[in-house]
Amino acid sequence: MPAITREEALQYLARWEMVRQFEVQEMRSTSMADKLQQLDSLMASRHLFATDLKADLAVLEVRQRWMRLRQVLSD
Repeated sequence: MPAITREEALQYLARWEMVRQFEVQEMRSTSMADKLQQLDSLMASRHLFATDLKADLAVLEVRQRWMRLRQVLSD
C-alpha cells in the first residue's frame, strides 16, 4: 500500500469530519416520529439476518448466571 503524505492524511480526516457533521445534522433534524418508524422497520426486519446460535446460547447462559447471583444475594 503506497504511503500518503501528511497533507493527504489531513484532507482525508477533514472529509470524514464533514461526514460526521452531516450525520449529526441529519440526526438532529429527524423528527421523533421518523426515528420511531425507522426503529420499527429495523425491528420488523430482524428475521432477514441469520442468527448465531452459539452467541444466543452464550447470552442465555450469562442471563441464567445473573439470575442465580441475584437469587443468592437476595436470600
